[in-house]
Amino acid sequence: MALQTGQHYQSTLLKKFHKGPPKVRTQISIAVAALAVHVPAEDWGDGGIVNWLKDEMSSHPEYVPGFLELLTVLPEEVFNYKISARPERRRQFEKELTSQMEVALGILTACLETSELKEQVLEAFSSWLRLRHGIPGSVLASHPLVLSALSSLNAELLSEASVNVISELIHYTAAGSSGGISVQIPLIQVIVPQVMSLKAQLRDPLKDEEDVKAIARLFADMGDSYVELIATGSNESMLIVQALLEVASHPEYDIASMTFNFWHNLQAILTRRDSYTVFGNEASIEAERNRRLQVFRSAYESLVSLVSFWVQYPQDYQGLSYEDLKDFKHTRYAVADVLIDAASILGGDATLRILYMKLVEVVSLCENEHGEWRPAEAALFCIRAISSYVSIVEAEVMPQVMILLPKLPQQPQLLQTVCLTIGAYSKWLDAASSKISILPTVIDILMRGMGTSEDSAAAAAMAFRHICDDCRRQLCGYFDSLFPIYHKAVNGEGSIKVSAEDSLHLVEALSMVITQLPPDHAKKAVEALCIPVVNPLQDSINQGPEILEKKPARELTVHIDRLAYIFRYVNHPEAVADAIQRLWPIFKAVFDLRAWDVKTMESLCRACKYAVRTSGRFMGITIGAMLEEIQGLYLQHHQPCFLYLSSEVIKIFGSDPSCTDYLKNLIEALFRHTTCLLTNIKDFTSRPDIADDCFLLASRCIRYCPQIFIPSAIFPPLVDCSMIGITVQHREASNSILIFLSDIFDLAKSSKGEHYVSIRDSVIIPRGASLTRILVASIAGALPSSRLETVTYALLALTRAYGLQSLEWAKDSVSLIPLTAVTEVERSRFIHALSDAASGKDINIMMTPIEELSDVCRRNRTVQDIVQGALRPLELNLVCV
Repeated sequence: MALQTGQHYQSTLLKKFHKGPPKVRTQISIAVAALAVHVPAEDWGDGGIVNWLKDEMSSHPEYVPGFLELLTVLPEEVFNYKISARPERRRQFEKELTSQMEVALGILTACLETSELKEQVLEAFSSWLRLRHGIPGSVLASHPLVLSALSSLNAELLSEASVNVISELIHYTAAGSSGGISVQIPLIQVIVPQVMSLKAQLRDPLKDEEDVKAIARLFADMGDSYVELIATGSNESMLIVQALLEVASHPEYDIASMTFNFWHNLQAILTRRDSYTVFGNEASIEAERNRRLQVFRSAYESLVSLVSFWVQYPQDYQGLSYEDLKDFKHTRYAVADVLIDAASILGGDATLRILYMKLVEVVSLCENEHGEWRPAEAALFCIRAISSYVSIVEAEVMPQVMILLPKLPQQPQLLQTVCLTIGAYSKWLDAASSKISILPTVIDILMRGMGTSEDSAAAAAMAFRHICDDCRRQLCGYFDSLFPIYHKAVNGEGSIKVSAEDSLHLVEALSMVITQLPPDHAKKAVEALCIPVVNPLQDSINQGPEILEKKPARELTVHIDRLAYIFRYVNHPEAVADAIQRLWPIFKAVFDLRAWDVKTMESLCRACKYAVRTSGRFMGITIGAMLEEIQGLYLQHHQPCFLYLSSEVIKIFGSDPSCTDYLKNLIEALFRHTTCLLTNIKDFTSRPDIADDCFLLASRCIRYCPQIFIPSAIFPPLVDCSMIGITVQHREASNSILIFLSDIFDLAKSSKGEHYVSIRDSVIIPRGASLTRILVASIAGALPSSRLETVTYALLALTRAYGLQSLEWAKDSVSLIPLTAVTEVERSRFIHALSDAASGKDINIMMTPIEELSDVCRRNRTVQDIVQGALRPLELNLVCV
């Protein structure tokens, strides 16, 4: 009765406002459609809501426009997940609508007879096509609705609704649920010629730009949907390719870029080996692949010439707003991707030749100081974009490019791109410098870049890093010549405009060259590299404790970060161990006086981490002093980075028997103090960084020293602590806790950990019921849905570890949820999925019932509150009644 009242009320509203404001009419239609999602078909009378609509429209023809609006939004609500319907009901609603597709299309066909309703009818038709229901192509090919949409394409004013219909039909023909392309060939044979007949309008200057955009969209849709057919290289498919080149040549970027996705997907199919497996043996596969690449070669050659125009700086680039500049950069990245697609087909060397001809054409424009630099910069940008695809032994074009670079003017944007191009071709430079003396010229250009503008300096610093990385063998004999560049940049001397952040590229660059030196030379080189960095730190310490404590963190971290880079990139363990031993008194002074300062401590711990990672067991007594320092300071200042540094130590030294006692004392002290800091969910929320680093350290302990960690007295309290914090909303902290628990449950998988399973069980089994309940609560809404995969893995790992026992825990937990929130069927599906996990089935197959339980429990705020109130994840020792 209540339902019938609701239907009558909604129907009355639709009739009342059938000529009212469109927004009101739409909202009423959406409300009725939302009701239909919840209400089974039989409750609408014979045949469901579509038949109900048909009867209403027959009885009240004057209200047809309002009912058409409802017919349009109905299929859209299938994909509206804001409606809090159960997943099973949503699937049923989709089935109900697809079963009524013919009735719906019959209603729309009947409405076509009224010319003023045509646009509305076609919009409704495109909406129903999104259901991708398998109506055969032979039926649709001659359907009045399709023919009406196709005929509208040739009208003087292009109908937006007809374009939407044709677009949906194109996608429909390629959708697997509609039977796929082979079933839909009759429809494709009707659509494609009609769309192809619009090609001439792309260049019609009298055509409205929105119409041109709509036509371009149809060509792009054809390319995207039929790309696999097009990739066969038939004569018919090449006509579509020519049309897409026509779109790509359009002077409006928004129109030209519609084709970019097609060129990428076509390239992927043409170059992917599994596209050719149907051709049998290797010889046939290779022959067909070469044939197709040859067929599409000229198209991609044309594409390179067409798109490179878009990367040129606009004439008024200096006046661009922040948003416009961001859009321009996005355009350049998109064009770079297209050039990479072309290089994948043509080969990098052939693409380079096309782009080089463009560079030669425009380089004369910028020979004088006031010349036009933008075309040359654009050509170089494109050459840089394909660097990964150009052979390192290319000897025809790249030597000519390198000869041109020093002759170009020092305009800041142009010089920035010159520097980035040099960096992009560092591997080529390494191969070429053995034959031609090119590195000195290149380094001279980079020095000019460092002195011209901040942007060109940043580009030059990055390029310097690439060259020192790839050409280190050639450059290790020139270390003394490179050192002054580093010294100037680090000290900010002369005209160098390299920022403190970009100077790290230079630190990294010299560190990589040092890696190539013999060990005895490397020690001296590391010492030389450290001196200009250490001196300012030593000066700060010499000024006394009061001055050091008051210094802004940045005045210290800028130098400490450089030391971190040296320790990270100099791959000489003994040289780095020697350096950290020499520098330890300075580090200790900073630790002692700045332990309260988060930024300084993070920087210092990062430097120590890289020293530990590179030096390993060569650190000797320094590692003991370092750990003693952070252990004592953590108890006073609770800096999370002390835990983070300890994680690195565990990774390197965890399996060393000689370190067992020291590491046991360290982790027990750190974890004991952390469990005192994190006693309730509010503590986790206010100190998420400590929680994150604590459980990252705990996971490291499980992996690298379970023999120390699992039997220790701190293991049970830390498990309790993790249970308190599972539902913390901070993403990283929650993930670290869940990964820690998963590592415990998966302990038997590890060769190191399998010996400690019995100890683990003695801790986990008494807590198993509570752990399961908290994990189920997390799935059911205590944690955001974005965390679902991580929570699910933890629950499935628990289930695999404890089998039938864990299933009992899960049943008890799910039974707490009232049947008003979750049905018995949804409960049993969830338990069945866990049962499959316990028996070792593929986890991916079991995700659907778990995701559906999660969706059902989150479907609205009221249900979520009921579920969380029943599961109470914040209570560790809930007594089930």
